[in-house]
Order: sequence, then C-alpha cells, then structure tokens
Amino acid sequence: MKKHFLPLILSFLLFACGNPKETNNEKLTIVTTTSMIADVAKNIGKDSVSVTALMGPGVDPHLYKATQGDLSRLQGADIILYNGLHLEGKMGEVFEKLARIKTVVPVSKGVDPTFLLSDPVFTGSIDPHIWFDVSIWSATIKEVLAIMIETDPDNEAFYEKNAIAYAQELTDLHEWVTNEIASIPYNQRILITAHDAFSYFGRAYGIEVRGLQGISTLSEFGLKDRVDLVNFIVEKQIKAVFVETSVSEKNIKAIIEGCQQKGHNVVIGGRLYSDAMGAEGTAEGTYIGMVKANVNIIVNALK
Repeated sequence: MKKHFLPLILSFLLFACGNPKETNNEKLTIVTTTSMIADVAKNIGKDSVSVTALMGPGVDPHLYKATQGDLSRLQGADIILYNGLHLEGKMGEVFEKLARIKTVVPVSKGVDPTFLLSDPVFTGSIDPHIWFDVSIWSATIKEVLAIMIETDPDNEAFYEKNAIAYAQELTDLHEWVTNEIASIPYNQRILITAHDAFSYFGRAYGIEVRGLQGISTLSEFGLKDRVDLVNFIVEKQIKAVFVETSVSEKNIKAIIEGCQQKGHNVVIGGRLYSDAMGAEGTAEGTYIGMVKANVNIIVNALK
C-alpha cells in the first residue's frame, strides 16, 4: 500500500500552469510552528507568500512555550499551520482560542490515520514525528495546498503547479532514502537516538530504532531504561549511536560510558536533525536537505 501513497498525492493535484495573479500587492501571511511545515508552505507559495516558523534550529517543540512575540505573529497571520498529534503540547490551548477567529490547521489532518503509529507508552496517543517517513509527510502538501487555495483563490493555478512539482521531489527523495538505508548491512541497521523520534523512519526504510526516552522529550526514563539500552548495544555490538540537534547530549553520553564499562566501545556517529531543521540558508535548513543530511550521517556511521 505504501508504494501507491505518493502517486495518489500527485493524482490529487490537478496540473495547471500559470503565475500568481497580481490582484493585490499583499502576500499571504502564513505562520507555522516548525520549520518543516514552513518549508512545505514555502515550496507551494514561493514568492507569493510570507512564511514564518516560530520554532527555529535546535528548538524542541515538545517543550516550546509561545512568547509574546509569537502571539503577535499568530494574530497577524492569514493562516496558522501546526503539526498536531500533540507535538506542540504546550501550545494546544493557544491554537484552540485562535481557531475561533483565525484559520488554524493541523497539517497532520491530511494523513491517512491508518499510517499513524501509536505511542507505545501512553495508550491512545499518536507518535507525532510524521516527517521522518517522506511518503507520509507528502500528505501534508495536499492539506496545505487546500487551505492556501481557500484563502487565496486567485493564485490557485500557481499553487497547484508548485505543489505538484514539490510532491514529485518528495517522491524522488523517498526512493533515494530507501536505497541508501538498504546499502547498510542488514545486521547493522540499528539506529540508537536520545528520544524515540525515528519510529516512522524505521518502519518506512527498514531500520530498527531504539530511543532512550519516549516519543516526547517530556517522557521520563529510569535506571532500568538506561541499563536495558546499554545491554542491547553491547549484545548487538552496535558501533555508533546518535545525538540530536534539539536534545541534550548528556543522556547519550551516559549510555556510551555504560557501554565502555562493559568493555564495548561505541562512538557518537553524528548529530541528527530530529524535531527541528538546520539554520535558514543552509542545505539542512530545507526539509529535503535535512533528510539527506540525516541519511548520509546514519549510513556513514553504520556501514
């Protein structure tokens, strides 16, 4: 079923040529929570939209609290886009209030619920890290496109053309990631990270994933969790573990020390982008660039 997911997105977007109509000089103003969502909006709207992400590089959305400046930006937006699935847990009440007077949309709304993963710790909760399966993340294009056309119908053809082009880029990216991860020897395809953000990645691309914390960095972990992970790494003779740009390195370093005490040398294989992209203006500051950077780091460390 997964093989047909991206073509379905492409077929949804009816091709139309054209440029944005110059009916007014004001750009559509879009405010997003994460930079991954901002990247979708930018690829669809190009220069016809003004997009601002509240959460920049290295920011943990699980812990983020809206500032007064954020509230001002949200109030001035034509469209507010957020991930949903409780990723931005501390901003839920803000979105509920703004939805009474603003266009507020969770981009995860466009994802087929059968593709979503449950939280193994909290019954009834869903893993929000949907951007790590490129084929699933592509479904957000449809959702963002629909709300942009609804808000700015004069530029419908322009938005549709850009959305189709971006969906094709993500189709190509999904295939590239699949091939790259497959190049790692099967018994070495084990990804150890600080928190369990990569479950969608693991399922989509055939790599086992273990995180010290749960899907949220708010999750607690105890001595047993740490001992179990150390024992697993030693047993599997895993040679590299990974830190994340938006999570402290302290806990992963403790895992490395625990492995050393058992006579197994494991190194930090690199720093992965998990809940935030890289700096704006860099390759990693785009969704495609972030995914490629992560995959290159993982492959180089585990091969």
